[in-house]
Formats: sequence, C-alpha cells, structure tokens
Amino acid sequence: MRKIGYARVSTNEQHLDLQLAALHSISCDLVFTDQGISGVTFDRPGLADALASVSKGDMLVVWRLDRLGRSLIDLIRVINDLGTRGVEFRSFNEAIDTSTSGGRLTFHIMGAMAEFERSIISERTKAGMSAARSRGSLIGRRPALTPEQIAEVRNLIELGKVSVGALAARYNVHPRTLVRGLKQRGYSMPAEVPEVSGTPHL
Repeated sequence: MRKIGYARVSTNEQHLDLQLAALHSISCDLVFTDQGISGVTFDRPGLADALASVSKGDMLVVWRLDRLGRSLIDLIRVINDLGTRGVEFRSFNEAIDTSTSGGRLTFHIMGAMAEFERSIISERTKAGMSAARSRGSLIGRRPALTPEQIAEVRNLIELGKVSVGALAARYNVHPRTLVRGLKQRGYSMPAEVPEVSGTPHL
C-alpha cells in the first residue's frame, strides 16, 4: 500500500515540522503540503495534488483530521470519495484508519454526526425563513422593482401614454419582469397597452 501524506497550516508563521515528522515516521511515499491556507476551503493546491496522486490501493494520511478540513460534512464527503476510488484514509490523532474494522466504525459514527449536523442546519434555515416571513420580510432574491415603482408603472400604463417596453427601459428591466411585478402586486394588465417607441421622459 502506497501512503500519500498531506499536511497543512493556516498561516505562514506556523510550521509544518511536527506534521511532516509524523508522516515521515510511517514512511509516506509522497507528502503534499499547504501553508498559509485556511481549512475552511477545500480549494487548495497541495490538497488537490494529494487527491490527484492517490489511486486504488493507496492510503491518504494526515496528522490530524482538521488538517484535511474543518467542516465535518465536507470531510465525510472527501473521505467517501476516496473510498469509492478504493483509497483508504488515516488520521493519526483521531485513530481513524478506514483499512481496519475499528477505523471504519469510527468513520461511520462521524458520518452519522455529519448527517445530524446537516439536518440541524436545515432545520435552523427553515425556522429562520419562517420567522422572517412572519415578520413580513421577503425571502429570496431582492425584487427588481420596489412596490412604489410598481404602483408608478401601473399609473403610467393606465394613463395610456407609455408602453410596457418603454417603461421597462426606464427602470432597466425586461418587459416580462415588469409585467410579472404588476401581477405579483395584484394589478391586472389593461386589455390594450399602447406601444409607444422610445424611452419616456418622466
């Protein structure tokens, strides 16, 4: 089994010595590093090289689990991806070794915790959205037109002097967006809307 090591520190002032010594102590064939990069992001050149280097039958080794990443959900995803490629995973400090029955059990417990974390995040998000709706807050993307602009558009259309296309140009939106905004506010379009070319001077 080929062992591919990975080490990371979050700042340029920190040192990789302790991690590298541990990885070399088990005779890692290759060691990839990232220095001065947070564990929050998984978009790291050293990690990308390490993941690209491992192949079926290899093992990815880290000194501590948070050296690979800080999000439990993302950690499980990465380790699962390795498993589907036939690659084992080992972390020194947490005694996780997916090549052993005990290590696989620990990993499955982590997976259950990640699923629990995912469900908690989902519940909090839904509760927050529900509370925002109860306060009258709009959820989602900010409307292209304000209620005041919609009312102004409706008044101008009712005057029969300005076309939908010209008004859309006036507010820098697509005509369909303007019509949709009217309908969402309970306004119905007149049977005939004048088609006046050009942008109105309002």
